[in-house]
Amino acid sequence: MTAPPIDLAAFEAAHLAREPFAYAMVPRFVRPEAMAAINADYPLVIHPGSFPLPTLRYGPAFRALIDAIEGPEFTAAVERKLGVDLKGRPTMVTARGVSAARDGQIHTDSRTKIITVLIYMNNAWEAPGGRLRLLRGPDNLEDVVAEVPPEEGTLLIFKNEPNAWHGFHPFEGPRRVIQLNWVTDMGVVRREQFRHKVSAFFKRLRGKEVRPAM
Repeated sequence: MTAPPIDLAAFEAAHLAREPFAYAMVPRFVRPEAMAAINADYPLVIHPGSFPLPTLRYGPAFRALIDAIEGPEFTAAVERKLGVDLKGRPTMVTARGVSAARDGQIHTDSRTKIITVLIYMNNAWEAPGGRLRLLRGPDNLEDVVAEVPPEEGTLLIFKNEPNAWHGFHPFEGPRRVIQLNWVTDMGVVRREQFRHKVSAFFKRLRGKEVRPAM
């Protein structure tokens, strides 16, 4: 039997901070021995932006990771960790491959997102930019609660509260991150997928096609 690509026990054991909003970090949530195969099967996204999985191609190791984080065991663990009921709440998964200099501005997520999970799929990260910061407010990237290195299978999870501010100093270059959200209803999923398909169409017209992984 193939070992799961995620360390559910590490997630269960991770400390949940509650101020200024509920969040937890799990280094090496993706098992180190699974990283190489997943990265080999990662969608090849050659320009900035988040892309829903139905618009991308990827290999079986990447698919196994997605199945694990959308599966019932991880969902139940999230419910226990954050004290939420996710029954009947659909999921939406997007992937990023590249960061632009304009990315990382301080923001909170859309109110249609209940829970945000970020899983970073980069090797050791040395750049000062591109490190997500959880913040106390909307005006200062130095008002830091926690900083998340975007490397080696690290997971960040937080409840999408009105004060869940986050952002990062600019970074331009490869920056792989998988984002999983539980959202309010399927209408959100359909709208987001349509919006991204339209965006991808116009990028292809401009010669910036998203190329699938082989």
